[in-house]
Amino acid sequence: MSLKRKISAKVQAIKGRVAQRFGGATRNRRLENEGRTDRFMGNLRLSGEKVKDVFKR
Repeated sequence: MSLKRKISAKVQAIKGRVAQRFGGATRNRRLENEGRTDRFMGNLRLSGEKVKDVFKR
């Protein structure tokens, strides 16, 4: 189950990066901020999964 969560978090981070760049290119601040938030949340979730893996061992 942990692999599925890691992939989900990574996909969220990548989608956030794409949205952030697209928002910056089109000068759409709302989209840029949403992308930044998605990227941050995806990276945060991914870090949480990594921490869980460390304590599993």
